[in-house]
Amino acid sequence: MLKIVGYTDRPSVRPGERLDFKVSCEGGATSFDARIVRLICGDDGPISPGYKTSPVEAKVNATYPGRQQKIDLGSYLMTTKPVTLLASAGFTLAAIVQGHWVDKEAPQTVLACHDLSNAGSSRGVALGLDRQGAGAVTVGDGRGQITLGTGKPLLPKRWYLLAASYDAADRRLIVIQRPLDRQFGEPEISDGSAVIPFNLPDMTAATVTIGAGLQPGLHDRRQSQHHFDGKIEAPAIYTGYLDPAKITHPSWAPSPCIARWDFSRDMASKSVKDQSGNGFDGILVNLPHRAVTASNWHSETTNWRERPELYGAIHFHCDDLYDMGWATDFTWDLPNDLASGIYACELTTRDGGEDILPFFVLPPKGKVTASVALLASTYTYLAYANSHHGYEDALSEVCYGALLELGPTEQFLKERRDFGVSLYDRHRDGSGSCYSSWLRPILNTRPKRAIWNFNADLHITDWLHAIGQPYDIITDDRIHVEGVDLLKNYRCVIAGTHPEYHSTQMLDAFERYQKDGGRLMYLGGNGFYWRIATNPEWPAAIELRRGEAGTRCYELPPGERYHAFTGEFGGLWRSQGRAPQKMFGVGFVTEGFDASSYYLRLADSFDPRAAFIFEGIGPQDRIGDFGILGGAAGLELDASDPELGTPAHALILAASVEHSNVYLLTPEEMLAGFPGLDAIENSKCRAELVFFETPSGGAVFSTGSIGWSSSLAHNNYDNNVSRLTLNVLRRFLDPETFA
Repeated sequence: MLKIVGYTDRPSVRPGERLDFKVSCEGGATSFDARIVRLICGDDGPISPGYKTSPVEAKVNATYPGRQQKIDLGSYLMTTKPVTLLASAGFTLAAIVQGHWVDKEAPQTVLACHDLSNAGSSRGVALGLDRQGAGAVTVGDGRGQITLGTGKPLLPKRWYLLAASYDAADRRLIVIQRPLDRQFGEPEISDGSAVIPFNLPDMTAATVTIGAGLQPGLHDRRQSQHHFDGKIEAPAIYTGYLDPAKITHPSWAPSPCIARWDFSRDMASKSVKDQSGNGFDGILVNLPHRAVTASNWHSETTNWRERPELYGAIHFHCDDLYDMGWATDFTWDLPNDLASGIYACELTTRDGGEDILPFFVLPPKGKVTASVALLASTYTYLAYANSHHGYEDALSEVCYGALLELGPTEQFLKERRDFGVSLYDRHRDGSGSCYSSWLRPILNTRPKRAIWNFNADLHITDWLHAIGQPYDIITDDRIHVEGVDLLKNYRCVIAGTHPEYHSTQMLDAFERYQKDGGRLMYLGGNGFYWRIATNPEWPAAIELRRGEAGTRCYELPPGERYHAFTGEFGGLWRSQGRAPQKMFGVGFVTEGFDASSYYLRLADSFDPRAAFIFEGIGPQDRIGDFGILGGAAGLELDASDPELGTPAHALILAASVEHSNVYLLTPEEMLAGFPGLDAIENSKCRAELVFFETPSGGAVFSTGSIGWSSSLAHNNYDNNVSRLTLNVLRRFLDPETFA
C-alpha cells in the first residue's frame, strides 16, 4: 500500500509560472515533507546508473499538514440550476438505455431528481436498474424510500425504453421496460405498478443527474453513487402521470416537458443544453464517452459528423475519471532563472511513505537555452497512465515470456480502482477506454519504476549529463499548442524511447521542422504510431479511438472510431497516409518482452555518408550486446519500409539479430495469419538503424528500439552505443549542412 500520493495541476511549466501540488496521505500520516529536485536518472535498479537528482532551493521545501483526500469516481451529468418537480401534479421520467454491466448486483441510476437541501435527506426519484439489473424506480419522501422494479433483467448491450410515472391522486407509481430490438422469447412488455405508502413531496430546488445518483447531505462537494454502466439516450422529464400505453419514446409526451436533453448536439462540449426551453442545462462530470452510436444507428454511416442525429447517446462508466478535484496543498512560483529540465517534488512521510511527482520545465517562451531539445513524450505517458493491462491481461505472461511480478505500485492500483484507467484498459463494463487525464496521481510516470516510457527517457537525460551536453526539455502538450515555433530554433531535436501518441498538430510541427532543415534523432521504438485528439473544454485529457489495425488491447465498436473531440478519424497514423517511415525512416514491426539483443552492421554502414556515425566502431563489432536489458535492441522494434515511405536514399546501417520467438510481427504487417511470424523464422522482426539527409540540409537518425537508451550507461558510458549516439549528436549539432 502506497502511503502518500499526489499530482500537479499540469505536466509542463515555464520559469515564472505557478504550479499547484495536490497531495493525499493514504496511510494516515498527519504531515508530510516536500522537496523540489531536478531529475537526472530515475533508474534505481541493481545494475543501473542509480537514482540521481540535484537539489533545488525552493520556498516550498517544507513540512505540510497531511490528510486523505476524497475521490468522486464515475461519470454523470448534473444540472447547473435548481429544477422544480411538483410531485403533487405528477411526473414522468423516461430514457432509452443500453446496459453494459447489468449483472453487477448494485443499483444503477439512469435519470434522477434529488432534493439535497437537508443533510441525510433521501427526497427524490431515480429511474434506473435494481440490483438484479431490471428496470426500476426508487422514490423517497425524506423519511423512507421504496423501489419498484419490473422483475425482468435487461439483456446486456440491447436497447430498451425505460420510464417511470407517478400519479399523485392515488399515489400510484409505475415503471415500464420495453425492448427496442426484441429478442426471441423476450417479453414485449415488462411493467411494474404499485400504490406507495406515502405522499411524495414537491421539490422546488432539486438537482437532476443522468448516469449516476448523488449521495444525500453533501454540500461542500457532491459525491456520486449508483453509476450506470452503459449508454443513455434522450432522457426527459415531464409534468403529469402518463398511461403506460402512451409512453412510446422519451422525446414525445402529451404533457408539458420540464427538461429534455439531446446528446447528439455540441459533441465536443462538456455542457449539454436542455432542449425544453426551460434552461435546465447540464454539465458532464468525469468525461464519459460521446460520439457513440444510439438506438437509431443502423450502419448508415461510421462518421458522427455526417449524421449526428444517429449519435444521440452518451456512454457512462462507473470508473470514468477526469479530475480528482483534490485541494491544493502548496503552490510553487517557479523562479525566472530556473533552468529547463525534468524536475520532481519528492514527498515523504515519517512512516516511510514516498511519492515523486515529476514535471517538465521548458525554457521561457520564445527562447532556447541550448542547441538540442529532448522531447518528453507527455501524451504517451498519459496514454499509459495507471495501466492495469500489463498484469491483468490473461496473455501477459505469454507476452513477457516470464512470470509476472507485481511491485507496490501495481498492487496499489489493483486494489484502488478509483485512480482511473489508461488507454490500454477496459472499463469495468468491458468497453475500451478512450480518455486519459493528468488530473490524478499517475503512479507509473515516476522515477524508480520499470524501464518504460518516462523512466526509460531518464536514461537519455542521464547520458546527456554524463557527456556534458546542455539541453532543453520540450513536451508533447506544448508542441501541440505552439507547433513548429517550439522546435524551429533548435539545431537538433531528440525524440525519446517511446513517442507513440501524437496529434495532427504535432505531426505537422515535426514535418515543418524537418522540411526547414532540422535534425531529428529518434532514439526509440514504436513511435508516431497512434493518432490522438485534445479538446480545450477538457484540457487535461487526450482522446484515442482504436480501430481496425494496430497492436491493440481492444477494438472499439463499428461507428465509434471518430474522435468526439475533433471529429477526426482515429487509429494508426499509418492507416491515414502518415506512416512514421516517411519522417523517421522506420516504423513499428515487432515487439517482445522476454530479452533484448544487439545489432550487426550492414553494407550501408560502410558508405562514406555514414563514416561519421561509426568512428571508433569496428566493422565486426556487436552494437549494444550489453546493457540493463541485456541488449540495446529490445521491447518494441522499428524497421524501414520503402512502401510506407522510407526515403530511397536512406542508409540501413545495422539490424538486430537473435531475437526469440516471443517477438512476433505486428498485425498491420500481415494480411493473413500464417506460419513463420516470429523473429526466429521471419527476418522482418528486427530493429534497424537508419540514417538519411533531408533536402534542406537536415538529417534524420533512428535507432528502431525502445531498449537503445538502456545501454547508454554501460561501462561508465564507455561503449559503442554511447559512442555511436555521441557521434551522431556531434554531427547534428555541427552547423555545416548535410549535402
